[in-house]
Amino acid sequence: MSRLAATVYGRVQGVAFRYFVQIHARRLGVTGYARNRADGYSVEVRAEGGQADLEALLAQLRIGPPHSRVVRVDADWAPATGEFTSFTIRT
Repeated sequence: MSRLAATVYGRVQGVAFRYFVQIHARRLGVTGYARNRADGYSVEVRAEGGQADLEALLAQLRIGPPHSRVVRVDADWAPATGEFTSFTIRT
């Protein structure tokens, strides 16, 4: 099990980006959360699961939903901590 810490930059707030992430994370069986950052143009994602599932989620973060425009995704990897039980949207 691994942990993905990603920050997605661009037009990612106000375009259902967090819901897009939640749908893909749940389909992949990944736990964690997505939340808007206070800067107004980035979303923070923390996710835990199998390496292949997290890489698939990361690929979706780079695409985003139809009305988004992803400019950059910063990603860091670490061992899973087991702190999440589902994938949620935080405010």
